[in-house]
Amino acid sequence: MKLTFRSLPTFTLFAVSATIALLGNGKLSGTPAEASAPAEASVPTPKVWPGKAIFEENCSACHNGGSPKAPPPYLLKSMSPTTILRILDHGVMRDMAAGLTDLQRRQVVEYLTQTDLSSYKGPPPVRMCDASHSTFDMTQPPPQVGWGYDNRRFVPAETGGLTAADLPRLKLKWAFAFPDATQARSQPIVAMGAIFVGSHDGTVFALDLATGCARWTLTANSEVRTAVVVEPWQAGKPPKNPKLFFGDVLGNVYGVDALTGKQLWRVKADSHRAATITGSPAIHGATLFVPVSSLETGSAEDKSYACCTFRGSVVAFDTATGKQKWQAFTVEKPASVVGKTDAGVDILAPSGAPVWGSPTVDAKRGLVYFGSGENYSSPADDNSDAIFAVDMKTGARRWSQQLIRNDAWNNSCLYKGHPNCPTQRGMDTDIASSPMLMNAGGKQILVAGSKSGDVFALDPDKNGALLWQTKVGRGSLLGGVHFGMSSEGNALYVPIYDSRTTPHGATYPDAGFPGVSLIDATNGRIVWRAKPTSDCHDRPMCEEGISAATTAIPGAVLAGGINGWMRAYDRSNGNVIWEVDTARDYKSVNGATATGASMSGPGPAVYKGHLIFNSGYGFAFKMPGNALLVYSIDGK
Repeated sequence: MKLTFRSLPTFTLFAVSATIALLGNGKLSGTPAEASAPAEASVPTPKVWPGKAIFEENCSACHNGGSPKAPPPYLLKSMSPTTILRILDHGVMRDMAAGLTDLQRRQVVEYLTQTDLSSYKGPPPVRMCDASHSTFDMTQPPPQVGWGYDNRRFVPAETGGLTAADLPRLKLKWAFAFPDATQARSQPIVAMGAIFVGSHDGTVFALDLATGCARWTLTANSEVRTAVVVEPWQAGKPPKNPKLFFGDVLGNVYGVDALTGKQLWRVKADSHRAATITGSPAIHGATLFVPVSSLETGSAEDKSYACCTFRGSVVAFDTATGKQKWQAFTVEKPASVVGKTDAGVDILAPSGAPVWGSPTVDAKRGLVYFGSGENYSSPADDNSDAIFAVDMKTGARRWSQQLIRNDAWNNSCLYKGHPNCPTQRGMDTDIASSPMLMNAGGKQILVAGSKSGDVFALDPDKNGALLWQTKVGRGSLLGGVHFGMSSEGNALYVPIYDSRTTPHGATYPDAGFPGVSLIDATNGRIVWRAKPTSDCHDRPMCEEGISAATTAIPGAVLAGGINGWMRAYDRSNGNVIWEVDTARDYKSVNGATATGASMSGPGPAVYKGHLIFNSGYGFAFKMPGNALLVYSIDGK
């Protein structure tokens, strides 16, 4: 049986991420540097790797260019042996590798990494805390800001201890190297004197804020790219051990004791085999609201695959037991056969409309808001690229508002003449960043951003009626708003990616508007644009643009770029008031080398004079890295 690569959803550039889920950091032991030999020395016979023939027979058709999203061999060869083996055995490639024996899978890994697994030693173990740093401060509940709590992503001074004036005093306090990783996509959250964060290899960490040592670790089934949401409580000590929650890329939801790291429950968010969790769960009271997206858009690359049956949703779970309370689907009825492809395969519709971002809880109105992505098959319905409002107690739909029509798309559209490409051939303009409920001119509005480059404001009191729409970026399959906007008062900060490269490797004739823009949320007018300079310095896989979520503090917005720079922009005029180039190596507190690089996905966390963020995004041909960086005022 031959392996086939089924790339994953294009939004958030998920394809390479999930395919090489749990990437290695590219610094493999057992690969000696080439050295010159004396002239009289015999030339050693090159080692024969049995996995080469297995790879060429089963994998090379896709990884040598047959699939636009399949990582090429040179990227696979930079990965950790442990990681690739885990992907083949238990990860997203397990179905494609089912026809290989255990020995054959090991031989493929050895060939790709040029490493003998019998002598391979993985990354050093994480440094565990001593007694003086292992105790949780139960008087410090998680601030209810950012994904999981409040999608405005504004951190007030009394919580964050940082304003625009404080930023020039920031210095690196410590760096942590995520083991076996080339991307860092989990939003850090601080509570009880610890940083809680997931990682590419599936490990969840509780790290001491002061030193970076690990109070505990837990291994999930696969990559954790959501925030690790800690159960909040009021001031003082909680009546019982708080719990924390997260999702993994295989669609599992976890409830964990926050003090010990003990798993309390684990459930599947959705029964579809391609379901995954990319957006952070949101918590309110005893209910956890979990967004569900999927990998099925990549399955459509197989011409024999009947596309498609997945339906996006948000699922409500009881925080104590993990018991499902309700599931609110974006596409309300299951797909049915609507025709045949040119290859004679069933077309099923409507489908898709995945939920990529973290839901927004509106306790005042008793609603949960979330956005959807594209339909996977034609005909498109009115549920793709839309905003939904559902009853927070029952999941019943109160209203929905479609913002972009006729967006039917899947990964097969990357191939010329592929029979599974929907006839409407949309542009995959997901409403993927989390909706934001914000105050503007004394009125609450709901704002959302799209990969089209548009920002929309809706009236939550009039069934999502459109208030204004502003074109901020050029938009494209790889453009527009990706992961998250932020706000301070009426100021709405909009990060724009707008890659210069088309999905087929060509270049757009215009530069777009990569960078950060500020919108006056009372009327939708652009106040200023702050375009970053490239600052790539001949780095491979580097370009302008901001794909990661932004975080607002009093007087400024913080934004990490694809080019590796973290910058703070002045609220009044967009000028850069603080910046740091993270694309370098760091000596980490856990003994491995931490490498900073492209930033995408989560934005910075701000807490008590600390600035905490990930650096490294080694997928979709961005600069790989594995760093968690902790800055503080004067480095203390």
